[in-house]
Amino acid sequence: MGKATVLYNDKCPVCSFEIEHYRSLCSKRSIDLEFEKISVDGPVLMASHLTAEDAKKRLHLLTVDGRLLAGVEAFLALWAEMPGYRVLGRVVSMPGIYHLACLLYDKAVAPALFWWDSRRRK
Repeated sequence: MGKATVLYNDKCPVCSFEIEHYRSLCSKRSIDLEFEKISVDGPVLMASHLTAEDAKKRLHLLTVDGRLLAGVEAFLALWAEMPGYRVLGRVVSMPGIYHLACLLYDKAVAPALFWWDSRRRK
């Protein structure tokens, strides 16, 4: 595998909006990242051994060396590749801020987005 690949929920408007922003930035700056929709049984989803349902619960990124990162760790890896986001990544990586970001994302943001998206589709 030659590129890091972001798995994202293309059916969630918030997720899609954010990923399209990252995709556009990558295109403009020739940043070598792939973006794979969770709604399609693509190679990254298959290799991750995640169900589509579990993959939709958090952002996931498969690194070039084959590690599957989730949540804040996935964002940090994504932001590390993007000039406009590297500073944000360094700030979020700081002790204390990192732990707060993980807590907020894992316990509030990700579950709220997943809940909202699942209710929206009913």
